[in-house]
Amino acid sequence: MTQQISENTGLGKELAEAGPENSATLLGRMAERLGWNASVQKAFGEPIVSAGVTVIPVARVGYAFGGGTGSELSTEKTVGGGGGGGGLEVRPVGFIEIRDGKSTYRPIRNPWVDAAIPLVALMAGTLAPRAFRRWMQVRRSRID
Repeated sequence: MTQQISENTGLGKELAEAGPENSATLLGRMAERLGWNASVQKAFGEPIVSAGVTVIPVARVGYAFGGGTGSELSTEKTVGGGGGGGGLEVRPVGFIEIRDGKSTYRPIRNPWVDAAIPLVALMAGTLAPRAFRRWMQVRRSRID
């Protein structure tokens, strides 16, 4: 399960009005605003304590952003513009369980992986003898 989170940095107007010298500063501010939101709490919330067991969520958090400005100088007028945006992804990967002073990491596994491996092994076990018999038949027919 992946939770996509979209965060408006509120810097669109500032970025559009900024000159090339200010774009680096604005991009830094955009990264800072997105970075503050890149946390485990976005996907899971706070650690849970119940009946002497503490569960601490573990997630993979990533973000990306980009933006820029530009201007065109002409004899008639000066035109400028810019834009920017970013994205944030928080993906749960597991949890840490603390019980009786001992911690254990438990990954969150994809159920399709648990089904696919035995299915592939079953298909290989079924098809391999048939392929071998067919290969032997072709080989014998070439010898005769």
